[in-house]
Amino acid sequence: MARYTGPKAKIGRRFGEAILGGAKYVQKKSYKPGMHGRGKRRKQSEYAIQLGAKQKVKYIYGVLERQFAKTFDKAARMSGITGDNLLKLLESRLDNVVYRLGIAPSRRAARQLVSHKHIIVNGEIVNIPSFSVKPGDLISVREKSKSLEVITDSLASRNVSKFNWLEWDKDTMTGKYVSLPDREQIPENVQEQLIVELYSK
Repeated sequence: MARYTGPKAKIGRRFGEAILGGAKYVQKKSYKPGMHGRGKRRKQSEYAIQLGAKQKVKYIYGVLERQFAKTFDKAARMSGITGDNLLKLLESRLDNVVYRLGIAPSRRAARQLVSHKHIIVNGEIVNIPSFSVKPGDLISVREKSKSLEVITDSLASRNVSKFNWLEWDKDTMTGKYVSLPDREQIPENVQEQLIVELYSK
């Protein structure tokens, strides 16, 4: 699956929640999107449910299939619960951290800011959205990018304090990745155990 650039509401209706935005359209129609959306619903197979759980996480974090498989393999080799490790690794992606800090209004926008070299990690420009941020790393906005409207508007409307694994200094526009988040701290409504079961087959 290539990175999705189509209608956000279509994906929201598929999963029953606005995972890409467009919340007002998710409940507008009682049937699923597509030409067969109005048809009689068949019971989903176990595989279909597990695959759906994986696709949902890929849409949320904007990760391609190969990237996702590599991330899962790394999570499986870490100590602890594989599903929890998977989400921790996804939360540690630079584009996601930029989004969580409130520098960007969405992960898509965060990915673009990183790619266009507006973000600095530990004093160095990093333009790789999948860059893995480690506890203690400092993430800041490049000096000449601090006046960008997309950044100032996003920061004005976001509340970073709800994520207690992050710290934000609004005066210097610098955030700190304090620690890996615990599973209960990650707000995304996903069933990571289904993904583990899918890859276990």
